Amino acid sequence: MKRVLFSLLIAGLILLPENIRADDDFGFDSGGGSSASSPSFSAGSVDVRIGGEVSAELLAFTDDFETVDKIKQGKLGDVFSGALNFSVSGSAADAVINLNLAPVFDGSASPVTIDEAYVRAYFGPVNVEGGVRKLTWGKADSLGPLDVINPLDYTDLTKISDPMDLKIGRPLVHISWGIGNFSKLEGVFVPWFQGHHFATNGRWAPAQITEITGLLSLLPDFNIDDYYKEDRQTLEYAQSGLRFTTTIGSSDMGLQYYYGRLPRPALDASRMSMDYNAYHQVGVDYAQVLFGFNVRAEAAANITEDLKGDKGDIYNPSLAWSLGFDRDLIGGINVNFQATESIRLFHDKIGKDPLVIDTEEGKDITSTRLTLILSKKFFRDQLELKAAGLWDIEEKGFLVMPSIAWIKNDVSVKLSGGIFGGDEDGELGQYRDNHFIKTVLTYRF
Repeated sequence: MKRVLFSLLIAGLILLPENIRADDDFGFDSGGGSSASSPSFSAGSVDVRIGGEVSAELLAFTDDFETVDKIKQGKLGDVFSGALNFSVSGSAADAVINLNLAPVFDGSASPVTIDEAYVRAYFGPVNVEGGVRKLTWGKADSLGPLDVINPLDYTDLTKISDPMDLKIGRPLVHISWGIGNFSKLEGVFVPWFQGHHFATNGRWAPAQITEITGLLSLLPDFNIDDYYKEDRQTLEYAQSGLRFTTTIGSSDMGLQYYYGRLPRPALDASRMSMDYNAYHQVGVDYAQVLFGFNVRAEAAANITEDLKGDKGDIYNPSLAWSLGFDRDLIGGINVNFQATESIRLFHDKIGKDPLVIDTEEGKDITSTRLTLILSKKFFRDQLELKAAGLWDIEEKGFLVMPSIAWIKNDVSVKLSGGIFGGDEDGELGQYRDNHFIKTVLTYRF
C-alpha cells in the first residue's frame, strides 16, 4: 500500500505544474518527432512536419546454408519495413506520432504499430508531456544501469546495435523543470508495467525463459503467451521516479531515484508461477571531457525485498556501474568504449536451502560486459566502415558486428553481419549458431 501511495504522490507532483503560467516559453527538447529535413508546412501559427523511412531488407542466417535441404527451407526475412513520423508544433505545445510499419501476411497482428505518440506542453521553464514515450535517463552511450524507464525488445538480436530500436515505448506522464541555465528536475509516472520482450520459441528464445517455462509447462493450464498478456495495468504495478541534473564547471552530473519492477521475470517455485520483482534504485552519473576523451560514468544501487539473499523467487539486491568514453583517434577513426557491471549482494546465501529453487542459482556474483565500437568515414562522410563488439567476461560470450554503409543524400545501402560465440549457456554464447548477414536499402524522407 505504501508503494502505491508513493507512486500516486509522484503522479500528483508531475501533474501539479499544469496550472503554472509564465510569459516566456522555455523547454528542454528530449528528442522525438521528425528530423529538421522532413517536409513541413505551416497553418497559421502551427508547424506540421511529416517524415519517415522505407527499407528493403534481406536477412540470412549462415546455418541455413549448411545443406541443400536447409537452403530450400531458409528464409530471407520480411523484406519490407518502414516508419512514418508526424509532428505538429504550436506556440505553447507540440504533438508527435511515430508509427512502425511491417508486413503481416498471415493476419496475426497489425502491420502498423505505435513507436511513440505523445503531446508536450510548455509552461515557461516547465515542460509537461504525456503519452507513449521512449525516455533516456543516465549518461551512458550504450544501455547503462540508470536507463530504466523503457523495457527492451530482445525478440530479434540482429537489431541489438541500436538501443533506441530495442526500447519499447511506454504510456507515461513526464515533466521537466529547467532551473536556471544549467540544472533540470524531472519526474516520471508510469501507470502500469511491461517487462522485457523475449522470444518464447525459435532461434532467439533465451535459455533463462525456456528453463522457467519448461518448469511451468508441467502445469496443465499454463501458456507462456497468455502469461505475457496478463493484465499488469493496475496501480499495483505503477512506477515513478525523480531525476536531477546540473552542470558544475566542466562536469555534468545527475542524481536519480526510481521505484519500479525489474524487467526480467523471476520464478516462484512454491506457487509454480513467475512475476516481476519490485525494487528501488538510487543512482548517480557524471560526464566530462578529460584530455580529449568524452568520459561518462554511472553507478546505482538496486534494492529488492530480498534483503537477506535467501528468497528464491526474488532477485537479490545489487550494485551496478558503467564507465565509458569516446574519442577521435589518428586518421579520423572514432572509438567508443563502455564497461558495464552488475554485482550481486548476499551472493553466498543463494542455494543454501535445498528445498528452495532460486532464480539466481548457478549464476556468477558479477556480470560484466564490454562494448566497443570503431568507425571511420570516407569520401566526405558518404562511406562508413564500422565494427561493433560485445564481450561478456564471466561467460566468455561475444558478438561481433562489422558493417559497411554508403550514404548519398536521403538514400543509404548497408551491409552488416553478426558473429556470436562463447559459453553455450551464456547470454550471448547460446546464440552461436545464429550468425547472420543483412543488407538494407533505405530511403529517408
